[in-house]
Amino acid sequence: MKVRGVIWDMDGTILDTLEDLWTSTNAALAESGMPGRSREEVRAFVGNGLRVLMEKAVPAGTSPQDLERAMDAFVAYYAIHSRDRTCPYPGIVQTLLRLKEEGIRQGVVSNKVDFAVQQLSRDFFSGLLEVAVGDAQGRRRKPAPDSVWHAMALLGLSPEETVYIGDSEVDVETARNAGIPALLVTWGFRTREQLLSAGAIRLAESPEEIPQLLLAMEEEIPET
Repeated sequence: MKVRGVIWDMDGTILDTLEDLWTSTNAALAESGMPGRSREEVRAFVGNGLRVLMEKAVPAGTSPQDLERAMDAFVAYYAIHSRDRTCPYPGIVQTLLRLKEEGIRQGVVSNKVDFAVQQLSRDFFSGLLEVAVGDAQGRRRKPAPDSVWHAMALLGLSPEETVYIGDSEVDVETARNAGIPALLVTWGFRTREQLLSAGAIRLAESPEEIPQLLLAMEEEIPET
């Protein structure tokens, strides 16, 4: 294959968002009169979008109405605090810049609410990510391939020239469903062992490795 484009996951892949997700989750739970969750619990809950995060965070037996209120509280708090402690992982900005200089088109696809994906992309990766796609009504979230296909269409990319980069079992499945090869990173929200158990084949231990790994994939994966 010839890699012309990369679709990145956001949380745990290019941005370390865990602290702000954790504090926002607990702020929403506290406002709803519910007990808080540990940082590691929230780490495990992240990956399938806001609803799944809050479904796992609220106590068992929570009514649908109270779940909705907790979700609304999260959105209101996170809209203000989404970048209090969020930052790119070390080496990520330099890697995105290098790929851009090599002519590789780049976008980000996330199950995070769309307004946050747009804002964080502008704040941290302006001029590097051409497309940002978040969770929006009418489009199935990952691991359905819809958002990845949408980003690829906006970038003018085909499956035969695109690689998906993420950090979780959701991303392994997303790439498989989208029909494109995946590269998984080990510095995110899942351990190396969890990624291998989920079926990950190619792993990056640091952002600096990614350009060389993409080159290796070009040689490894035949043209179709």
